[in-house]
This record gives sequence, structure tokens and C-alpha cells, in this order.
Amino acid sequence: MNVTVLTPGREVYAGSIKSIKVPGINGQFEVLKNHAPIVSALRNGEIRILDEKGTKKVFSIEKGFIEVLNNEVSVLVQGVQDA
Repeated sequence: MNVTVLTPGREVYAGSIKSIKVPGINGQFEVLKNHAPIVSALRNGEIRILDEKGTKKVFSIEKGFIEVLNNEVSVLVQGVQDA
């Protein structure tokens, strides 16, 4: 599964991952390989990425959106900081 995390000004993260946890507007949820297609709004909070090697990456985000389609995950946020 591939993920790209973007802000209006830059690409924050791109790579192959095992999972991603995001702060949906109705609560946190996790996306794993072969997840059903989804588009969801995100609230301020943390996204947690587990890459293919088992390394965890955590980013503090401002609100945005996530789209999942055919094991491609796009996260578009207004701002991001390493947590």
C-alpha cells in the first residue's frame, strides 16, 4: 500500500506502508491493505504511519482529507508538524 501526505506547499511523506491511523471527524480510524474505497474529512490531530520496515512515523496535522482507492492513500492537509 502506498501513501502520500501533502500540504498546499510541499510533499511531507511518500512511501510504501503497512498501515496509517488518522483522526477522522467522527473518531480515529486505521487503513490497512485492501481497505474499501473511502473519502473522509480529517480533524486536527495525529497521523501515525507504520512503514514496510516497521518504522513508525507520527505527524501532527491540521484538518484535511484522506482518500483511499486501490491501495493508494492520499492525505491532503492544511498543515503538518513532526510530532
